[in-house]
Amino acid sequence: MTSKILNKKNCFLTGATGGLGKEIAIQFVKNGYNLFLTSKNKKSLKKLKAELILINSNSEIYYDFGDLNKISDTKKIIQTCRKHFHSIDILVNCAGIFTVKSIQKSSLSDFEQSFNVNCRAPFIFSKEFSNDMIRKKWGRIINIGSSSSYSGFKDTSIYCASKHALLGFSRSLHNELKEKSVRTITISPGSVKTPMGKKVKNQKFEDFIDPKEVSELLISLLQLDNEMVVDEIRLNRMKMS
Repeated sequence: MTSKILNKKNCFLTGATGGLGKEIAIQFVKNGYNLFLTSKNKKSLKKLKAELILINSNSEIYYDFGDLNKISDTKKIIQTCRKHFHSIDILVNCAGIFTVKSIQKSSLSDFEQSFNVNCRAPFIFSKEFSNDMIRKKWGRIINIGSSSSYSGFKDTSIYCASKHALLGFSRSLHNELKEKSVRTITISPGSVKTPMGKKVKNQKFEDFIDPKEVSELLISLLQLDNEMVVDEIRLNRMKMS
């Protein structure tokens, strides 16, 4: 089995300019995917597109910026995507908000924004693009979870709650769509060497997971196309310092 089964597939990637999102985008163009990229920063998206074209000029690459906390921006991004790609084969929900606050210092706004980006946006995009996958009888929905999808950590109650919710959503989606040849995969890494990872307290950043390794694993999981499926995977660190 090779990546040829994925060549020229249309992929929609959120959080594309983040530390993990960028590595995923790089792996995608190396494997011949077409990409639609999203993030909040238009300038960063433009820069990323230029970098990706240098890697593989044969991939079609488009983007739109917006705040996934806003329904209007989320709908705008979908509309822009539809102008370029008739259908999406692979959806990667990578965008996320990492709120580090005690429960006393957390606000309702913090809670709503985290759930809007970490849960509501994946729901909206999965609902939209799974229609394409069902119609074609082939598709992949990748939700980037976290070690916080399985545990509770101090000062991250909102984040942990949102990632637990995302995992529950993914598990249900897997069972709902698998009979329609659409695979839902949740990848839940521990702390990763990204700008977001630097917000993690009381841990040694140098021992965090390399985002490149996560992206390479994602490519391998996407290529599974026979009877075996990995619907949920946890990635731990060798050193828990």
